Amino acid sequence: MMLKPLIGIPACTRQLGEHPFHVCGDKYVRAVSDGAGGVPLLIPALGNALDMDDLVGRLDGLLVTGSPSNVEPQRYGGEPSEPGTLHDPDRDATSLPLILAALEMGVPLLGICRGFQELNVALGGSLHQKVHEVPGLNDHREDKTAPLPVQYGPAHRVRLTPGGLLSGLANGAESVSVNSLHGQGLRRVAEGLSVEAVAEDGLVEAVRVTAAPSFALAVQWHPEWRFWEDPLSAALLRAFGSAAVEHAQRRVRR
Repeated sequence: MMLKPLIGIPACTRQLGEHPFHVCGDKYVRAVSDGAGGVPLLIPALGNALDMDDLVGRLDGLLVTGSPSNVEPQRYGGEPSEPGTLHDPDRDATSLPLILAALEMGVPLLGICRGFQELNVALGGSLHQKVHEVPGLNDHREDKTAPLPVQYGPAHRVRLTPGGLLSGLANGAESVSVNSLHGQGLRRVAEGLSVEAVAEDGLVEAVRVTAAPSFALAVQWHPEWRFWEDPLSAALLRAFGSAAVEHAQRRVRR
């Protein structure tokens, strides 16, 4: 009987009315349960109150999600954010060390949107705070007034690195169409990351941890959105889930 891998999902913090909550979008939970075939475990954004090594040692995978909030710029030596920018320092204090612990312990990792940016920051890279204001780069934000299927619909193409992991999952395709719902993006790619996909304007949109012993990939777009309708999204989640199953089997044999 195949083991169902336990896959952690770091939560964000939100103030809902008068009460603080730890939250995670349903689409990410479903991507883990239905797309990757795992058991989702929501990880509260408790930062240093968590024993990261102990927690990650119990996991078979880590999915780091997107979020409306942005990584605080002091985490990567950036200029202070403009007033009104949404941040989530508790999420930063949780996800960044979780990413490092997962890589150190060989736990499969998939980063999405904010999670893609967090992987870069955790390894020493930096971010553009407003991609649309950078000369030569396009506006990668969604139209928030449009219906969700339009916001998450194909927005532009990305060029896949020949011989890369994503290219293999896309059956050797040179490029694919992706959605685009982000205001920030990678500025300086961290050492130790290999570029897996680049947008038409040159913005890096997917990376892989070069020396990782297991699956360790992150994308700027949102493969979790109706993943069953997109062959690459479905293949990406299956590959992540397969790596998590292999990790679960190794963990049981110890």
